Amino acid sequence: MLIPLDYYRILGLPIQATAEQLQQAHRDRTLQLPRREYSEVAIVARKQLLDEACAVLSDSDGRKAYDASFLAKTYDRESEAALEAKHQRSKTSASTATVLQDAGETAAAEPKALDAAPDPHTPSIEIDDNQFVGALLVLQELGEYELVQKLGRPYLNNGSIAIAEGRFGDKELVRPDIVLTVSLACLELGREQWQQGQYEKAAKSLEAGQELLLRESLFPSVRGEMQADLYKLRPYNILELLSLPEEKVAERRKGLQILREMLQERGGIDGSGDDRSGLGIEDFLRFVQQMRKHLTSSEQQALFEAEAGRPSAVATYLSVYTLLAQGFAARQPSMIRRAKLMLMQLGRRQDVHLEKAVCSLLLGQTEEASRALELSSEKEPLAFIREHSQDSPDLLPGLCLYAEHWLQEEVFPHFRDLANQPVSLKDYFADPKVQAYLEALPLEAETANEWVVVQPRSGKPPGRLQPTAGRSPAAVPPPSGKQGASTVTLTPVPTGASTSASGPKSPATAAVPRPGAPVSLPTATARQHPDSTAKQRRRKNSGRSGASGKGLTGDLVDRTRTKASQISAKVKSMPRNRLAMFLVAGVLSLLFLWLILSLLASAIQALSGPSLQGEQAVVGLEAPPIEIPTVSVAPEPSAAASGAMTEEAARDLVQSWLSAKAAALGPNHAVEELKQVLTEPALSRWQLMAEAQQRNNAHQRYVHKLQVNGVTTNPTNPDRVQVDTQVSEKAEVFDRDQPVSSRNENLRVRYDLIRQEGEWRIMDWQVIK
Repeated sequence: MLIPLDYYRILGLPIQATAEQLQQAHRDRTLQLPRREYSEVAIVARKQLLDEACAVLSDSDGRKAYDASFLAKTYDRESEAALEAKHQRSKTSASTATVLQDAGETAAAEPKALDAAPDPHTPSIEIDDNQFVGALLVLQELGEYELVQKLGRPYLNNGSIAIAEGRFGDKELVRPDIVLTVSLACLELGREQWQQGQYEKAAKSLEAGQELLLRESLFPSVRGEMQADLYKLRPYNILELLSLPEEKVAERRKGLQILREMLQERGGIDGSGDDRSGLGIEDFLRFVQQMRKHLTSSEQQALFEAEAGRPSAVATYLSVYTLLAQGFAARQPSMIRRAKLMLMQLGRRQDVHLEKAVCSLLLGQTEEASRALELSSEKEPLAFIREHSQDSPDLLPGLCLYAEHWLQEEVFPHFRDLANQPVSLKDYFADPKVQAYLEALPLEAETANEWVVVQPRSGKPPGRLQPTAGRSPAAVPPPSGKQGASTVTLTPVPTGASTSASGPKSPATAAVPRPGAPVSLPTATARQHPDSTAKQRRRKNSGRSGASGKGLTGDLVDRTRTKASQISAKVKSMPRNRLAMFLVAGVLSLLFLWLILSLLASAIQALSGPSLQGEQAVVGLEAPPIEIPTVSVAPEPSAAASGAMTEEAARDLVQSWLSAKAAALGPNHAVEELKQVLTEPALSRWQLMAEAQQRNNAHQRYVHKLQVNGVTTNPTNPDRVQVDTQVSEKAEVFDRDQPVSSRNENLRVRYDLIRQEGEWRIMDWQVIK
């Protein structure tokens, strides 16, 4: 039987090796035993080949004869350097597809696989049949992985007559040895292809070896090594598959499927589950950022919206990015509106006011955009916005410039189909579809956060997920990266060389207003409503709504002042005779009112009886002038009425609030139920939120579970109580009866209760992390 091997390669020596080097190589190779899974048959056959190579090359006459035959085959037309190159090429010449095709050969072709004459220019040696397993093992150790599969697989398919007849030795030992050698060749070939960046080929090689071991039910430890490598290979494989042209539909779909499997095992993008890839939370976030540029906006929308329902804060944030990008690029403001609804969820724990401002701007809600900017704590973007709004009564010029730059530099580059698409707010607002939608969109009141108002951050927190625009994406960390937990804060900041303390510079080609120049948006941006004239007057008088920092309260004060000025103007415009008539009527009304009050006072005095005059009788309890009836014992007041709030009463009150919340934000929008359980300041916030969702045809459906952990009465004020609870909330968000997102949270909430006129109400609450 001929095997494509030579004695020098068996010992791992060049042809110029000395006698001492031959002896040393023989000792080293003999001591380097193969894996413990090999049987004694394979180990003995390997040693026979090592001994035979050493014996032939150690004998001077035998070495000369062997060298003459060896050189006749290899150096007749090639130099020694070309030979070395040929040895290297032989490792990678056959493709994986050829290997798999060879794997399908039938047992009938087995004798031809070995007995066929080898390449005349490739050295070969004659071996006994019982040395075949040893020869495969030597080829495996030399890195001839594809050759091992080509020679060994035919004997494993459909049962081998040669193995069954004992041609290569004991069949109970030989077959497992061949299986082990071929599977190890798959393992090492996969690792070699991995290092070469051929990730899909590497996955196929590892899967082929795994399938062989599963079919033979052998060597679970080796199969475990392959599975571990496949887990670590998945991020690389995903990147390679998703980066293929969009015409490669099946391959890209496979990449998305592998990604979903990883996400399921991790429990989401920011989940703490173990997908055995070796990527910690921060590493996986970087991988997701690197992967996004290979996905289209529609692919990202389907992926991240599904992930947001786990719930996942990162997926929700990425869904907002996707909806914003798609809505702007496709001129569909309805998608931007959905993004704004999702930001309501993030706003309970994250400062996303800057993103809300951009959404409001793109929806033509300029006053709400200004209010959102007031609440944002993003210092650099706000500095940039203020710098480019210096000559304007509000921040709209800077916000327009920032939004355009942000979409162009931070949002669009992360989408395969939008990376090279230009951004123009002017073109967006000039689109007839956008104008029609914005004209039909009702005014939105400022929506309150459902659980707690996020306070401005004092600094940039660690673990922040930032867009990678302006810098090359971080490479996927090595598979050995350690798992680790981190706090992820989801707020975009301008990055890259164009960002400084004063904010990002304007793109040279962007069709945006000049810095400091007033912005004139299309009519769809500042939609005309019945009170639009009053709004314009307010902006002229006070700069912008809530500019003094009062927020919504400042806006209400402005409206009150406007109403008063309108009444004053009407009075001044009246004719003098009409004004005199109104004054006379007013005086008569006052006189009439005084007369009525006087009569009422007299009547009350008469009803109270005559006044006591002269000497008064001595009245004592021991001799009462009239019999004092026995006072019946009244029933004991309830704990809630007496001021001693119990856990049971507190639970009933909080449960009433959760029911009122579900009714007010539900499909029937029963806003009036909030008054039965809430008081200020929570009542105003929730009325605004419920009314805004009703106008926008949005609603939510809730399922709550409540547990009261304790009740604490204020020691200085018995009318104030704090209730510590555990609230489980499942919610589905709908936009025009279409589901937008869902969440499932378990929160610890501390409610502040107050007793007003004998009734307990909820003032406010906060989420305790």
